Amino acid sequence: MTMTAEAPVTDLVGRASALVDLLRANATRTEQDRRVVEENIEALVDAGLFRLTVPRRFGGHETSVRTFLEVGAELARGCGSTAWVATLVNVSNWVVGLFGEQAQRDVWGENPDARVCGVLAPSATSRAVEGGQVITGRWGFASGSLHSQWAVLGFPIVDASGTQVDQGTALIPVSDMTIEDTWYVAGMRGTGSNTLVADEVFVPDHRIMSVTQAVQGHYPTEHTGETLYRSALVPVLALVLAAPQVGLAKAGLEVVSGSLAKGRGISYTFYERAGEAPSTQLQLAEAAQLIDTAELHLLRAADDIDAWAARGEYMPLLTRARVRMDTGYVARRAREALDVLLSVQGAGSFAEASPLQRIWRDQETASRHAVINPAISTELYGRALLGIDEQVTPLI
Repeated sequence: MTMTAEAPVTDLVGRASALVDLLRANATRTEQDRRVVEENIEALVDAGLFRLTVPRRFGGHETSVRTFLEVGAELARGCGSTAWVATLVNVSNWVVGLFGEQAQRDVWGENPDARVCGVLAPSATSRAVEGGQVITGRWGFASGSLHSQWAVLGFPIVDASGTQVDQGTALIPVSDMTIEDTWYVAGMRGTGSNTLVADEVFVPDHRIMSVTQAVQGHYPTEHTGETLYRSALVPVLALVLAAPQVGLAKAGLEVVSGSLAKGRGISYTFYERAGEAPSTQLQLAEAAQLIDTAELHLLRAADDIDAWAARGEYMPLLTRARVRMDTGYVARRAREALDVLLSVQGAGSFAEASPLQRIWRDQETASRHAVINPAISTELYGRALLGIDEQVTPLI
């Protein structure tokens, strides 16, 4: 039976924790199938964890950004691909919450369990027609598209003459498109991040949102009293990608700690128990501290997003730029933690039977998402600190 939002919501993170063993047991099959296994999807539905960001008006949890991220990190302890899909669906659901009432009813009016995927890149063409736009395009890396009924997709908004007048995102039924099987990768194989293809699909005006306006905090939703949907656009879209990074690093720490607890030795040394070696103790502590550092930055940024939204004020540019840098910083620290843990575990980490090699591949892949890019994030934050108006990206 589906656990609806009308039931008391006491511990969403606890619900995620309760699924970790199941996700972990299905992680290999999820990777082999190159899609999240249906048992995982059904478990997430039953736990209400695809409704984190759905408005309460439609039976969702409308939770805080902090709780959203804590759930994503917890799920990643079990399976990186499943956590990534859950995270991307929930953040795409959140984007729908920024649209007007009519668009939201299109998605959830008849199916409150409807799921949404999304790609912000405007890799499409369009033409203006009466009442909307006709869109043709291809959107790669559409995580969660195999499990979603709708998609929010970037495209250029044009006028009657064909001149681009804005950048937008369109809300389109997945059934109006095709999914090309293009996701053949080294890590995060189970996310099924394939390519969505639209050919002359009509999108009515009420299912189109201006991205340039949204970046500045101007959303179409009429429900301006709903705190979650006052959150700053890019900080949310970026930061959610860092949550699974923390969970993957925690998963790696659990694997290595469990191996050490079994009393294995260190090859070619006199240490019969690796845990007795000061070098092991120091490295394990360093990895744990790196994970703590990553999580502290993740949750500070989430709390900042929630606090500005609660005040009804749009997060200022400098803070938004810092959140972009926080996102890259979390990924770097989590990546460093796993690197240390791999050194503790040794070459055995890369045996196919070891879950650590999958965790490592998932983390290495996910942390290279373009919006996470630590170098770009650092550059744009430095420019913001110096008050330089010219930026390297509009997505701040």
